Amino acid sequence: QVQLVESGGGLVQPGGSLKLSCAASGFTFNYYSIAWFRQAPGKEREGVSCIANYDNSTHYPDSVKGRFTISRDNVKNTVYLQINSLKPEDTAIYYCAAGAVCYPIRTYDYDFWGQGTQVTVSS
Repeated sequence: QVQLVESGGGLVQPGGSLKLSCAASGFTFNYYSIAWFRQAPGKEREGVSCIANYDNSTHYPDSVKGRFTISRDNVKNTVYLQINSLKPEDTAIYYCAAGAVCYPIRTYDYDFWGQGTQVTVSS
């Protein structure tokens, strides 16, 4: 049974940091690229980072570049997203997903999805 389980979300003040985790099971983890998406209320789901399976290259949209860092541990079957300098506009549900294509980060390229973890940035 394929599972992706996100954790690490919460309420944080502007300027703060969070580290999200995505624990994977039920599939061959190192065969897949992993991405983080987010969806704010009333907005489309957007890709915010991905890490490729074949060379661990990472990709980010300009909106988060320099603040978000994705990494993966192929022994623990876990992907992380370090988010620094959080802004209120980062408030969203964050999802991890596994797929064959890392970049561009498009929802339809990803086959397996987690349930998401809420990140709220507010003072």
